[in-house]
Amino acid sequence: MHGMVAAPVRARQGERAVVWVFGGAFFASGFAALLYQVIWQRMLGLFAGSDAVTAALVVGAFLLGLGLGSLAAGLAADRLAPRRAATAFALIELGIAGFALLSRPFLYDLVVEELGPLMTSRWEVFAVCFAGLLVPTFLMGLSLPVLAKAVVARIEQAANRIGLLYGINTLGAAAGTLIGGFLIVGTIGFEASLRAAAVLNALAAAAALLIRPWLSPDRPEPAPRARAIAARREASALGLPAWTLLVFLSGFLIVALEILWVRVLGIAGQGSAYAFPLILGVFLLADGAGLLYGARWVARVEDPRRAFILLQGWAALVAALTLLGLWLIYPFPPFAETMGVDANRVGTAALARLSLLAAVLVGPPAFLLGMSFPLVQKAVQRDLASVGFRVGMVQLGNIVGNAAGSLASGLVMLHLLGTAGTTSALVLLAGLMLLWWTWFAASEGQRERAGLALAAALVALVVVFPRNEAWWSRIHAVDEDGETGLVAEDRSGVVVLRLKDGEGPMFISGHAQSRVPFHPHHVFLGAIGPAIHPMPKEVMVIGVGSGGTPYAAGWRPETRTVRAIELVQPVYDVIRAYARLAPNSAPAWLARDSRFELAVGDGRREIFVSGRRWDVIEADAILPYTSHSGMLYSVEFLRQVRDSLNEGGIFVQWAPTKRVVQSFVSVFPHVILLRPISVLIGSNLPIPWDPDEVLARLDSAAFRAWAQRAGVDPRAFAQMIAAQAVVWGPETVRREGEINTDLFPRDEYYLNNPVEWPDGTWH
Repeated sequence: MHGMVAAPVRARQGERAVVWVFGGAFFASGFAALLYQVIWQRMLGLFAGSDAVTAALVVGAFLLGLGLGSLAAGLAADRLAPRRAATAFALIELGIAGFALLSRPFLYDLVVEELGPLMTSRWEVFAVCFAGLLVPTFLMGLSLPVLAKAVVARIEQAANRIGLLYGINTLGAAAGTLIGGFLIVGTIGFEASLRAAAVLNALAAAAALLIRPWLSPDRPEPAPRARAIAARREASALGLPAWTLLVFLSGFLIVALEILWVRVLGIAGQGSAYAFPLILGVFLLADGAGLLYGARWVARVEDPRRAFILLQGWAALVAALTLLGLWLIYPFPPFAETMGVDANRVGTAALARLSLLAAVLVGPPAFLLGMSFPLVQKAVQRDLASVGFRVGMVQLGNIVGNAAGSLASGLVMLHLLGTAGTTSALVLLAGLMLLWWTWFAASEGQRERAGLALAAALVALVVVFPRNEAWWSRIHAVDEDGETGLVAEDRSGVVVLRLKDGEGPMFISGHAQSRVPFHPHHVFLGAIGPAIHPMPKEVMVIGVGSGGTPYAAGWRPETRTVRAIELVQPVYDVIRAYARLAPNSAPAWLARDSRFELAVGDGRREIFVSGRRWDVIEADAILPYTSHSGMLYSVEFLRQVRDSLNEGGIFVQWAPTKRVVQSFVSVFPHVILLRPISVLIGSNLPIPWDPDEVLARLDSAAFRAWAQRAGVDPRAFAQMIAAQAVVWGPETVRREGEINTDLFPRDEYYLNNPVEWPDGTWH
């Protein structure tokens, strides 16, 4: 008798050991997957560009590969016995690790450097990104359905075990995002981080092979037909197609909300390299915690349909209420002094405040939506022999919903409706799901008062939610004391020009980038290149802001073209709106002078693929701690610029850090560092630098008339170059020092690599 009791106990202990070993393996796999996603998207961003549309195409290619893997796993996983499923999981992990080790030569050396100049259309970019990521993302999509076949020994375990595994995997992804984003990537760079992640995949494979002998070598038999028919007739069994549609809508909702959170919190965090992993990490932590809680809670749920729909409604309600609360408190102290747009929001203290804000905004709705997944598994898992197929189909619906939510919200809804309008649209989507459920429940003779009340609350919230201009005006501290705000938003970003008596700062995606009238140093940065070059016919400016740098770059009548490239399209909408208010201003001149080509796009990508040559290129680049800023400060970018200059052409760039100077002088044979303004000038030929002569040109009648329209006095320029300039020639020995590269943008990860302002001690 004792032996008969002990055997089931040992069996249950063995099953638990299998679950926890595979859970550890899936945690490591999730950790590695998020490291890969961040790095691969960055590599492909160098190829495709970092504007909103191409970034969305890269994400779409990533998700399409995952979806194809889920579909294939759904069709094939049920042919595997648990023991063979463990072997398949190990091979999947080893395959992902192998691709990671080949990432540098394949995604960077081949795709970025060789194919980049050849591919120009959006569809070509998407095709290359999809092909480049197909193998690893397909393998990632296979993993959950295959793993489910290995760990689900009895059908009544399915919802708990699958939810538990998915939750552990999501927590691993959260750890990969936070630890990777804050520690690993910024400390060892992209390439070494890929190798570290490949080790985690190899450990996951080893764990699967270690536990493999404990698993059954036999495939489970299908459930009797009568039992399967009875299961389909249960109240909670909507059918797999219907549940897949519901999961699609839930996946759409959760990723669309994530896009909103990234937009709002990214502005609160000034878009630093640490802001995005922080927001995504909090999201994944809350989602994973919801999955784990849901895996335990699901056993107490009588009707998964009702619980699932109500969770979507509650998540949308909480998300919109917390966003509304943020909008209401933004102008008030102490919040305004610490997280307002006029405050400095960079550094460890600011990131700590941002993490608290993300926990409040993102945590509760992400937790609620995470609880949904185990409910679906409880509803659809009816037969041990089809566990893999049903996991694969549900995961496919979720991934397709994620892709649709990302593209629809990031490219269409934000573009047409703005942040406030997109929030209202998502709340209405959840409300429609609730109304459908109340109608469906009524058709079964149930009165769904809770669902109807929740739907009414969502509609009421849409009615009181502020419109987009009011939303961003309040966030950017546009008060009623004689101030007005020019507001524009689309998929590429948010721009607000805060005006009082016709003057004020311009905020671009959370940064006070410039102002009207222009800052003198922006005008100097634009004017200095044409002032030095003997015949600056073709000029390119990367970064527009309020227009000071490109406007100043066109001051010489010999200049035929000033092509200005700006990543955030609403910058131009705000400039044109200001031009209507001040038709005689410099921004108005910039908007109507036919010599100025005001283009939207990625400046690096433009240089890479256009093949045009320039007499002067100027980079009024973003702050070095901003996410993706490394693309404009790396030695690879500087080489592209050098090769795009005409004979004797010059490149002018702000020098915010010592590494920027070190990178610059490693590429250009002739360099001048102007001080104290800290501006670099580089060329392949000697630079005709005479400070007195240059200042005389910038004090000429032609320039004075040009500068007067901008509200700038050229006499301020003398102080900007009062210190002794530092000069490098080909024979000057370059001292050893750290540089920024595409695969290790050190300045961008400023917590890991302290940033120093450049000084004059270079020789």
